Amino acid sequence: METKNYTRSQLALRNGQDRPEIWVAYQGRIYDVTTSKLWRKGMHYEHWAGQDLTDELPDAPHTEKVFEKFSVIGILVP
Repeated sequence: METKNYTRSQLALRNGQDRPEIWVAYQGRIYDVTTSKLWRKGMHYEHWAGQDLTDELPDAPHTEKVFEKFSVIGILVP
C-alpha cells in the first residue's frame, strides 16, 4: 500500500467527530486507531484524535510501542 501525505488540517478532520476515521500522528507517521476501543469517540483520556501526539507521549504511562498495533496510513507533512 502506498503511503499518502497529509497536512495537519487533513489529520484534524479524522478526529472521530467530523469523519468516521480516527487518526493520530506520532513522529511524522499517521496511525489509524479507528478500531481501538481506547479511542472511541475520538478521545483517549485527555488526548484528542486528529492531532500530532509526539510531544504528549513522554507524559503517557506507555511507550511508543503502543503504535505497533496500528497501521501507518500516511505521513504528516508541513
